Amino acid sequence: MVKVVISGYGKMGHMVEKTLIERGIEYAGWSEDIASFDKEVAKDCVCIDFTFPDSFRANYRTLAENFKAVVVGTTGWYDIKEEVFDYFRKCGTTLIWASNFSVGINVLSAAVELVAKQLNKAGGYTPYIIEKHHCHKLDAPSGTAITLGEDVRRNMPGEVQITSVRAGEIPGIHTVSFEGINDRFTLEHEAFSRGGLAAGAVTAAQMTEGLEGIYEFKELFFRGE
Repeated sequence: MVKVVISGYGKMGHMVEKTLIERGIEYAGWSEDIASFDKEVAKDCVCIDFTFPDSFRANYRTLAENFKAVVVGTTGWYDIKEEVFDYFRKCGTTLIWASNFSVGINVLSAAVELVAKQLNKAGGYTPYIIEKHHCHKLDAPSGTAITLGEDVRRNMPGEVQITSVRAGEIPGIHTVSFEGINDRFTLEHEAFSRGGLAAGAVTAAQMTEGLEGIYEFKELFFRGE
């Protein structure tokens, strides 16, 4: 049975805690400073990290060294992705990461790849992405938008323009459009709350049981399809 520790206790941390309690999953506590968390407790726990980019950059070694497995929902660190992955491999610690743990976003990602592939065959379409988030979000473009852009480029080589909007308390809206001469094809996902992110992250933590290696969440989500 998985036991979870939360790194970061902001709005997402509270939502993850609520989800753990609702699912009856053992909860070993939370920390705003994960480096100070009890290492004896940590070694038997999965850590779910929803902090800030700078915090994760500073703490990823601590996470890899001390926890049984780590689920990372923090974004804004992908420029050091290979460095992070190499360290987790060195420590033998399982890592599941995602730019967005929402089930809906992961289905959107799969749909974007399919549409981009087919429209690339047709030719004459220009892709672009608009992402909207609350005014407190620090990274722009969002990690999700970057990932969706990569989904497009794998199937429709070329540049993908990403526009970011930061306003109010928008949980998250991602729109991927393909502009043609005669029509426009649009795919969109709108989150109503942070609940979908928390649910996906907790599901990922449960998936770490018996799992070894580094995985993007959607690899596991669609495994066996």
